[in-house]
Amino acid sequence: MYLDLDVQEQGEWFYFFGSHVDENTGEIVYEEPVKDAKAKIRSMAPFIEQRITGRKKQTEHIHNPKTRSMERISYYPELTTEEMKAEREDTWDYIITGLEGFRDKKTKKEIDCTRENKVKLMRLPVFDRFVARCLQILSASGVQDAEIKNSLTGSSSAMSKPDPE
Repeated sequence: MYLDLDVQEQGEWFYFFGSHVDENTGEIVYEEPVKDAKAKIRSMAPFIEQRITGRKKQTEHIHNPKTRSMERISYYPELTTEEMKAEREDTWDYIITGLEGFRDKKTKKEIDCTRENKVKLMRLPVFDRFVARCLQILSASGVQDAEIKNSLTGSSSAMSKPDPE
């Protein structure tokens, strides 16, 4: 199998499926996908890694009473409320790379895949649950692919010697 490592993954298409929270159990119940609206979702892991590497650590020297010496500690400073809001919206903008078939209830026009519209959609609980489930599916598919790869013919998962019993 040949893979092009220079092409960045832009996501997978998912047909939209509604959901609701079951009042009795508190569990999320997912409905069947509709075929007239879909969204292209990609993993947020590369985005988060890039953001973390771009942050600067702060360092301080604090007194340790047990050792009676100064110790150096490093940490990432907490984000302000505005910075957290911007980071959350940047994440939503990153993970949603395409929208098709979603229409505005008031204007009946198709919703464009813009940052502003992605933020508005993510504020809707049903769309937020949809995206969260898509991210779970993407995450689980990577684990399954690795498990399949590791259990291919010729693996050493069989015991080399039979049990004496």
